[in-house]
Amino acid sequence: MQKPSLPKGTRDFGPIQMARRNYILDAIKDTFQLFGYQQIETPAMENLSTLTGKYGEEGDQLLFKILNSGDFLKGVVPEDVAKGSVANLSKLAEKGLRYDLTVPFARFVAMNRNELSFPFKRYQIQPVWRADRPQKGRYREFYQCDADVVGTDSLLCEAEIIGMIRQVFSKLGLINYSIKINNRKILTGITEAIGAEGKEGPLCVAIDKLDKIGWEKVQEELQQRGFEKSSLTRLAPLVDLQEGVKARISVLAEFLKNSPIGLQGLQELEEVFLLLEQMGSNLDQVDFDPMLARGLSYYTGAIFEVKAHEVTIGSVCGGGRYDNLTGVFGLPGVSGVGFSFGVDRLYDVLEELNLFPRHRLEGTQLLLVHFDQAGFGYALRCLTVLREAGIRAELYPEVTKLKKQLEYASKKELPYVGICGDQEIATDTLAVKVLATGAQESLTLNEVIAKLQASI
Repeated sequence: MQKPSLPKGTRDFGPIQMARRNYILDAIKDTFQLFGYQQIETPAMENLSTLTGKYGEEGDQLLFKILNSGDFLKGVVPEDVAKGSVANLSKLAEKGLRYDLTVPFARFVAMNRNELSFPFKRYQIQPVWRADRPQKGRYREFYQCDADVVGTDSLLCEAEIIGMIRQVFSKLGLINYSIKINNRKILTGITEAIGAEGKEGPLCVAIDKLDKIGWEKVQEELQQRGFEKSSLTRLAPLVDLQEGVKARISVLAEFLKNSPIGLQGLQELEEVFLLLEQMGSNLDQVDFDPMLARGLSYYTGAIFEVKAHEVTIGSVCGGGRYDNLTGVFGLPGVSGVGFSFGVDRLYDVLEELNLFPRHRLEGTQLLLVHFDQAGFGYALRCLTVLREAGIRAELYPEVTKLKKQLEYASKKELPYVGICGDQEIATDTLAVKVLATGAQESLTLNEVIAKLQASI
């Protein structure tokens, strides 16, 4: 008999895990809706032509391809084999699993442009797939929670992204984190300032790995990508700036003084900070990091990355502005900005920091137990009344020993049981027992309902 298993980088989620995931998702959904975003969904698979070329060289390699149905080799002839897999990909696979939610969203906007009102604010909560090497906090199948605005250049959108991140983290009890922010125009300016004009793409790919491999290895990679040692010497002072946000802005203003595009990026960043101030906010948790790159190639303006402290997990959300992502789908000149919460990483963070509520989320509040058929019949009537009042209640389905029923409740970690015996039937009450303490009291159904509603 074959032993059941899961593909590496995927996970099952039982009832407790699902309740906790929904706790995270509800906090995110409520925040998205509070800020005026509307929900959409797109298919799990997209045409490969939609996905390729949008995520940079390394991102394209992480796309899961779907073999054509039927005889997927029928279009390949012996002469094609020598050309390698890349040359034959279009003959083997026409579709792929989505790598993120942003590119499918851009495709959606282009296809539905006449039905949408711009600026269009959407949120999307669905799984994505990446053929990455599985490790702690990194999975091959995981959920993203995206919020994007398209059809406006206003930097208010960037300021509100910071506001939404703070709102969600506050709901989840996360207080020790940093919102790293930069601007791709600043990175373009940096390449000009270090004498490597036009190489912002390779620069971003390399410095995106700073946290993983360190500055020494990043320098080696940059040299392999054609950067001169003199350029790396000029770049080095920016790698580990210790000053605060305002001081870093001053340093970059001097560093980029001969780069108009770099100064434009810096000006946009300062405007975001000014908008936050006008909204009555501050720069707490905000960290301007001129080395923040985010490897995805479609970003053109502000970029974000959020890390929770005191945990061994990477970034838990990120995003940025893209000026023409819809252009490749025939809708040019539509600017957008968005970001994504990584639900699976947030789950791991809350679990590691022990921040999930101690009570069982969304589970059964009360189990009705009984001694005999008469108690079972009485419990059936009580069950209907309780559920009509919004109490999450269930009835043990078999007439069996009370000990077995209580063991069932304990194993499910239920907070209360309602005992239905002869005395309860006679007095139209329930004997409500708190499983954690063993305390027990006799209550009418109305009193039970009031007690449980107050405990939610």
